[in-house]
Amino acid sequence: MTRLEDPMDGDHPNEECGVFGVVAPDRDVARITFFGLHALQHRGQESAGIAVSDGEHVMVQRELGLVSSVFDEPSLRSLVGHSAIGHVRYSTTGKNKWDNAQPVALPRGDGLVALGHNGNLTNSDALRRRVEDMGHELRATTDSELITALLAHEPGSLLDAVCNVMPLLQGAYSIVALTEDELVAFRDPNGVRPLVLGTVDGGWVVASETCALDQVGAEFEREVGAGEAVRITAEGTESRQAMPATTRSLCIFEAIYFARPDSILDDTAVWQLRHDMGIELARESVPGADLVVGLPDSGTPAAIGFAKESGIPFSEAVVRNRYVGRSFIQPDQELRANGVKLKFNPLVSVIEGKRLVVVDDSIVRGTTTRRTVQMLKDAGAAEVHLRISSPPITWPCFYGIDMADRDELIAVGQTEAEIAAAVGADSLHYLTLDGLQRAVGRPADGYCRACFTGEYPIPVPDASGKERFEAQAAAGAG
Repeated sequence: MTRLEDPMDGDHPNEECGVFGVVAPDRDVARITFFGLHALQHRGQESAGIAVSDGEHVMVQRELGLVSSVFDEPSLRSLVGHSAIGHVRYSTTGKNKWDNAQPVALPRGDGLVALGHNGNLTNSDALRRRVEDMGHELRATTDSELITALLAHEPGSLLDAVCNVMPLLQGAYSIVALTEDELVAFRDPNGVRPLVLGTVDGGWVVASETCALDQVGAEFEREVGAGEAVRITAEGTESRQAMPATTRSLCIFEAIYFARPDSILDDTAVWQLRHDMGIELARESVPGADLVVGLPDSGTPAAIGFAKESGIPFSEAVVRNRYVGRSFIQPDQELRANGVKLKFNPLVSVIEGKRLVVVDDSIVRGTTTRRTVQMLKDAGAAEVHLRISSPPITWPCFYGIDMADRDELIAVGQTEAEIAAAVGADSLHYLTLDGLQRAVGRPADGYCRACFTGEYPIPVPDASGKERFEAQAAAGAG
């Protein structure tokens, strides 16, 4: 698979996607969706799109770039209707090109069906053959187009089509789909990716995270259940258990890194979950140090928890440039080599001469971590002790997260001491699996932890299957 590498951050799992939907006949649904997507921008920065229905037509606007660059006042005013879905994307299947932007839209009967997908299917090869046998010419290189094509082929209501198609899908998916007269939200039987339902004045909202509900003034009602399909219209909602729910397997990295800290998971603020990971981390390993430092923003709650439990003072010692993100303007080679400073800048007056505990949420390849440690030592840190608020990542993800291939993961086959030496740190400790579960306060069997354990809750393909799908799709798409 071809990946877009972020020169500023190669050591965190890359975001997946975010979905949003609203039915509110008396409201500006395109504007509501815009702000909902804005709240979900952390889940994907490569493309954004909105589809709106006015009861007779479905209109779609999508483009590469951030939400704020894809949409402006004239474009939002042109998207008039009573219901809408939206999507922000990071490519885990398929290259970053316009054809792969979402919502995907295909003809269905006399109208269109539009779809936004968060997740990744593990049986894309089989579905591709099925779709091609139906006579559909694929233009994109994503599994999302396969799902849309299957829905387009099914007769009857959109809800009926969804219930007929879901048994064909294997993998992780939280999806919003829209036709002229229906919006349907549905989720895989393991509930790997989050999806929540809320109410807004005169209507309903569905989103990847509760922070998007907050952004648009919606009240949280409940999660969309695993295997559930929810039809949302101006008249209300209709729920069907399209697939029997299996063992709950919510991605544990939602709590560790992906979800916004102000979102709610399992009735608890994500910020609090990360804070408690820091507490457990301190209970496991406290080095001799003068300051606890969190790498902003995702490492900060755990650093505060670590400081509270260890008694070592917390200090802000690294400033983040919040306007640096995934960009089409790439730094030149010299800037790329020093890419960490494009994102972080150390406070020398705080760091100089100090022994630091540096708390971060994860290490993937180790490249950025090595540069960060060097940056802190160049700023005068006497010692740098890394404390990671998750266990070591030793297996790739097949469910919608770009974790890197297994041979690229720094923790595979190396001890903590060896990894510390490789990144230039004075010591390193990862939170244990038991410590992680104590922090989230739920049993391990409620989560997908495959990236730590290699135990996949849904069958996964061999790596060549995913690469073959993309190669064939790309050839077919021209």
